[in-house]
Amino acid sequence: MRNADLVTRGLQSVWHPCTQMKDHEGAVPLVPIKRGEGVWLEDFEGNRFIDAVSSWWVNLFGHANPRINAAIQKQIGELEHVILAGFTHEPVVNLSERLIEVTPPGLNKVFYADNGSSAIEAALKMSFHYWKNHGKPGKKNFVNLSNSYHGETLGALALGDVSLYKDTYQPLLMEVLTAPSPDAFNKEPGETDEDYALRQFEAMEKLLAEKHDEICAVVVEPLIQCAGGMRMHHPIYHTKLREACDRYGVHLIADEIAVGFGRTGTLFACEQSGITPDFMCLSKGLTAGYLPLSVVLTTDDVYNAFYDDYETLKAFLHSHSYTGNPIGCAVALATLDIFRDDNVIESNRALSTCMAESVAHLADHPNVGDIRQHGMTLAVEMVKDKASKTPFPWQERRGIRVYQHALTRQALLRPLGNVVYFMPPYVITEEQIRHLAQVATEGIEIAVRD
Repeated sequence: MRNADLVTRGLQSVWHPCTQMKDHEGAVPLVPIKRGEGVWLEDFEGNRFIDAVSSWWVNLFGHANPRINAAIQKQIGELEHVILAGFTHEPVVNLSERLIEVTPPGLNKVFYADNGSSAIEAALKMSFHYWKNHGKPGKKNFVNLSNSYHGETLGALALGDVSLYKDTYQPLLMEVLTAPSPDAFNKEPGETDEDYALRQFEAMEKLLAEKHDEICAVVVEPLIQCAGGMRMHHPIYHTKLREACDRYGVHLIADEIAVGFGRTGTLFACEQSGITPDFMCLSKGLTAGYLPLSVVLTTDDVYNAFYDDYETLKAFLHSHSYTGNPIGCAVALATLDIFRDDNVIESNRALSTCMAESVAHLADHPNVGDIRQHGMTLAVEMVKDKASKTPFPWQERRGIRVYQHALTRQALLRPLGNVVYFMPPYVITEEQIRHLAQVATEGIEIAVRD
C-alpha cells in the first residue's frame, strides 16, 4: 500500500480528533503509519519519525515493546474480559496492590475507569457524593486553575479553562470557581518560580476561606498544565494547597493523567510537593501507550463514606463496560515491572539533562520567550517580542511550520499553539534527543520568519 492510497480512503470515512478536517485535504496532510518500534514510527513507504510526543503523551517504553507484548499475549490466553461488578480477577487485584504501593501514602483504594476524562468524572462524582453522604449537600462547587485542562467529557471540560476547547460548549457546562494559575511564565522580572507560586496562592487561600462551605474539591494538574501550552509551576503551590484544603474541609483532586509515571522527574508529580491528595487520577502512561485504562485512587476516609447497608443507598453507582479490563491491567503491571526493574526514574535524569543542554542555545533567541522543563517534559515557547513576551497571533499558526519541517527531518513534533515541546518515550537515546533539538531549532527559525 502507498501512503496516498490510505490517506484517500481515510478521508472518506475517518473523522480525526483535534483537527479541522479541511486542513488534511491541503496544508496539513495526514501521515499514515504502518508500524512502530522503539521511538520510531514508520509509514508505508519506509519514512521514519521519532515520536517526540509519545503519541499524545502515552508511550513510555517505546512502540512494540517486547516485554509488554508478552504480557498481553499471556493474558489473552487466560482471560480477555469479565464484568467487575460482582466478579474479580487476578490482574485487577495485583494492579491495585501495586498502585497502592507506589503512589503517595494513604491512597488505599483503587477505582477503575476507561480513560482520563472518565477518571476525572468519577472523582468529581465521588467528591460530591462523599459530602452528600456526610449530610453536606450544599457542597457542590469545584475550583480549578486558570489555563487548566482535564478532559473533553462535559464534567471534565467544565473543570478546564482553555477557551479553545471550552467556549463552544459553555452553555452545556456546570459553573466552576477559578483561581489564578501559579504558571511561572507570568512571574515578574527577578521573581523566582517559588515566590510567584506563593503569591498566586493568596487568591486560592482567599477563595477557599470565603466559599469552602459550598466547595467539594479543588482540581489541579500538578507541576505542568499540559494542554494549556506545557506551562509549568513550582511544587510549593501544592504543598500550600494541601494545607489549605485540610484547613477548610475541601477535597484535593490531583489530575496526574498526563504528568504521572515519571514525566516530571519523579514517579508522580505530587511527590515533589510532599503531599497525598484525596483523589489521584491516572491514565495515559499507566498502560505505556497500549490500551485505554484509568484509575482513581482515594483514601480510606472517602471509601468509608460509601460503605454502609444497601438500604441506605450510599453506594457509588458508577461503572464502565470495560472497567478493570484484565488485558489492560496486565499491561499496566508490565509497565510497573519495567519501572521497578530498569531503574527508570534514575536513568531519565541523564536524558532530561541532555534535553536541557540540547536546547540551551535557544535561550538567547529573539523569538523564544521561555524554555521550561520538569523532568522528561521540556517546552520552548515562541513569541513575537521577547522582552514583553507578546505572543504571535494564533491565526498565524507558527507552530504548524515547526511540525511540517520536523516531518521532513524524521521527527514528530506536534505543537501546542506556538509551543514546541519534547515529551518522548523513555527509551530515547541522547543522540536522538540532540537530533530533535537540531530539528526544533531549524523549525523555529523557519516559523518565526515574516
